[in-house]
Amino acid sequence: SQPAVSLQVRQLEQRLGVRLIERVGKRLKPTSAGMALLEHARRIDAAVDDAMQAVSSHARGVAGEVAIGTGATACIHLLPPMLRAMRKRHPKLDIRVSTGNTDGVVSAVTENRLDIGLVTLPAAGRSLHITPVLDDAFVAIAPAGDADWVDEASPHTLADRPMVAFEAGSSTRLLIDEWFLRQGLRVRPVMALGSIEAIKEMVAAGLGYSIVPRMSVSSAHYRRGLRISTLAPGLSRTLAIVVRQDKPLTPGLRKVLSALEGLGGPA
Repeated sequence: SQPAVSLQVRQLEQRLGVRLIERVGKRLKPTSAGMALLEHARRIDAAVDDAMQAVSSHARGVAGEVAIGTGATACIHLLPPMLRAMRKRHPKLDIRVSTGNTDGVVSAVTENRLDIGLVTLPAAGRSLHITPVLDDAFVAIAPAGDADWVDEASPHTLADRPMVAFEAGSSTRLLIDEWFLRQGLRVRPVMALGSIEAIKEMVAAGLGYSIVPRMSVSSAHYRRGLRISTLAPGLSRTLAIVVRQDKPLTPGLRKVLSALEGLGGPA
């Protein structure tokens, strides 16, 4: 009502300490201070409209940003097809991926710097929900020209050969070291690298052998220059989704979680 508007204008003038409206005859017109405020009000009104439209787009569909942390091997060899499909289905959903080791990713999820982690087990956290999604077997790799390489490699077969290993402290390195230790063997790698692709290049160059996740050599492009052998006894790792138990599940986050859970294929 008109009296309510007049009251609000008077209260605003009192708060600002200036006159915003003046009466000229029977007409009201804004003062110079009122004109200045009016320009800001128009911009404020437009900004509020933009904010409401941005928020309503989240309610209408899948939008926003989701941050994923994972290991380099999964980032290179596992996630691209899923990310491509998600971008095609949900173009307004911004999925950002960063790489790191299990401990670093779990810490970032716990501190809410990442929305989701896809990590190699074991992983633990009191405030986390951990869901295993995929088992990935390890294989041994050797240079393509190694005529003495075997089709099935055991710890004793490999123990005396030069090993190009993952960097110490990584979850993958710990699993491989335990595989040897169960047979009473301790290996001393000639190289320890943090990049799966660097490891494969070194092996292809004839500088040793390595043990890598099968997914890293699953396509012909990624196993060029290499010979592949199964391990006996077998060795595998489990990839799991890590998310905070109290994490609000937006539509976008639900879609990403569902896509990651589908990486393991049908149950």
